[in-house]
Amino acid sequence: MRHKRVIFLVQAAAIGAIYVVMTLLFAPFGFGEIQVRLAEALTILPYYTPAAIPGLFIGCLIGNIMGGAILPDIIFGSLATLLAACGSYLLKGRKYLVPLPPILANTVIVPFVLFYGYGINLPIPLMMLTVGIGEFLSCGILGSFLLAALTKYKSLNLFH
Repeated sequence: MRHKRVIFLVQAAAIGAIYVVMTLLFAPFGFGEIQVRLAEALTILPYYTPAAIPGLFIGCLIGNIMGGAILPDIIFGSLATLLAACGSYLLKGRKYLVPLPPILANTVIVPFVLFYGYGINLPIPLMMLTVGIGEFLSCGILGSFLLAALTKYKSLNLFH
């Protein structure tokens, strides 16, 4: 039993660390009213392990803090990723729908953070469109490629 908890913690920490590194490495593309946060592709990982849920949440939280986000973005952006990861986990039986929760959660939540938190004076529906396109690119396309690649190597037992 203890062995399983250690594996869970190591997986969560590794996923969180990768999320932080990707967020900071690609920061110029991952913040603002037009954003493609490539780290969001990792939100498909709950399909393979529930350890991805806290890993993604903490990774997003730390990435937002280190990326210089304001408090509402740190809180609500991280909660959007948590909601997305939980949604992806709940869809584990429907592999090709797994990228959908992150796209929806961020498309709905992030524009309100941009409008009310950052004071970006663009119509919220327009920001939903721009954020939604970015999420589709990172989660829908890149995340689907990641999902397919990890499925191909499932026999390696990367996620116990």
